[in-house]
Amino acid sequence: MPATASALQPALSFISPLAQYLERGQACCAAGMIDEAIAVLQAGLAAATSDGADAATGMMADLHHALGKAYFRRGLLRRASGSYEAALLLAPCLTSCWYDLGDVYLQTNKAQDAIPLYLQVLKLDPGHGGARHGLVEALMATRQFSAAKAVLLKLLAERAPDSETAHQLGKVCCELDEPEQALRYFERAAALDPDHADSRYWIGAIKRKTGDIEAARLAYATATAIRPLIRRRATKSPPDFRLLALYAPYDGNTPIQYVFKDAPYDIDALAFFGPDEPEISALGEFDVVVNLISEVDQARAILPAAARLTEKLGKPSVNHPDRILRTTRDAVADLLTGIPACRIPGILRLGAGTDVSAASLATLVPFALPALARPVGTHGGDDFNKIESLDELNGFLAQRPDADHYVIEYVDYASADGHYRKYRFIFVGEQILPYHLAIGNDWKVHHVSTDMINQPWMQGEEAAFLANPASVFNEAHDQALKVIRDRIGLDYFGIDCTIDSAGNLLVFETNASMLVHDHNAEFPYKAPHVRAIKAAFEALLRDRAGC
Repeated sequence: MPATASALQPALSFISPLAQYLERGQACCAAGMIDEAIAVLQAGLAAATSDGADAATGMMADLHHALGKAYFRRGLLRRASGSYEAALLLAPCLTSCWYDLGDVYLQTNKAQDAIPLYLQVLKLDPGHGGARHGLVEALMATRQFSAAKAVLLKLLAERAPDSETAHQLGKVCCELDEPEQALRYFERAAALDPDHADSRYWIGAIKRKTGDIEAARLAYATATAIRPLIRRRATKSPPDFRLLALYAPYDGNTPIQYVFKDAPYDIDALAFFGPDEPEISALGEFDVVVNLISEVDQARAILPAAARLTEKLGKPSVNHPDRILRTTRDAVADLLTGIPACRIPGILRLGAGTDVSAASLATLVPFALPALARPVGTHGGDDFNKIESLDELNGFLAQRPDADHYVIEYVDYASADGHYRKYRFIFVGEQILPYHLAIGNDWKVHHVSTDMINQPWMQGEEAAFLANPASVFNEAHDQALKVIRDRIGLDYFGIDCTIDSAGNLLVFETNASMLVHDHNAEFPYKAPHVRAIKAAFEALLRDRAGC
């Protein structure tokens, strides 16, 4: 028979009524009966209030603390925070309550506020290991990586080494761009705990980045044998739903660190290492599949396997792999041809081994120079050049004879003031949401490489665009964006674009590999717009999961 609150009630005739409420509430919570626990503990606090001065302060603090834990288990984090704070007002030396409040702050994007709470725990109990690790998480969340490393090194020196501390040190060293140290700590974590799959996944990532592909494959294979799925637990219990994410460790994926951050749903990630489908017998039950494999030119061999698995699973999906296959740069140019008020620069794909002599290029390139050139499968500004002549293009292409390349028509998009403006929108379902405006002094514009951090007028212009995109993009541009959304056919993707001198929407790039992040301390006006993208993505997932 299932447990009930009455069945859990012990023989409590010899303890106070308030203690009975506390024990019954804690017993319900331990049994997973969270709603019953909340009701019992609330009743206990109501009884304590009616007792007035007769109620023991310590017992009331314990009731508030226990209620906060129940709220936390239920995912009601704001209520949990209020209960913890009420408990601490009554009993400031309640060490575990300071710790629990720090965890709530950490999970509600208040990492900076969590730091003094963890420090208070350590003041009361210097040996509190959980507070040390919580402090490290808070410091990492606020990008205070050197401080986090110092805390971990002190912890490692004070006690017997453990795999979790070594693992956290590895992650911190990665953030500090210390890959060799990171690798040592991850290897130490794996040695201390041979079943520490997360460390082995990190070892694989570092080995891959340094070009040691065989070592990377071995690390990934070992990790997946231990645990095929990388699991990230929801911030609440029970989770709202369960998500299966498909990704490719060796290829380009949608950057989801932010949109998956502090999620109220469980996330299980399944890796694709080649053209074969992974073993799915141990996947369990889930509600929606999210395909993160987004860079076609890197993962063309893997996407068909991901598509077959998605179909076999028979669950609602986001960014189905079959649709991703249509998003190479040249395929997108073909998809978007002929949209009113929209200009798509011409693009030529040159396969490896193509004759790239100046004479041959003169017959192959269908537009006038200058042009832009880059190897396929690349993003950002690396190996991305503006080419002024056929001889220069020959020299660029000849550097990588075994690679395919894109040659892209160059459109001078400088504004009247001489600056170059690149706007990014993120498409989430039916919504088209502004993400940023980058203003630079050169044609190759990336937000991180501009001088916007030192130019208030640039920040003001970006803030104005984010608050009202219609101040820049008129109805014809808005209609063009909607047509682009429909023709691309993905659930989540981005576009980099601008307005050209003729007033057309000029499209630079459209794919599912664009970054959305919340590291915008220097640009605080971006925060609500970034949060809007995250909220829209979560709403999309809820809809697909049937929640």
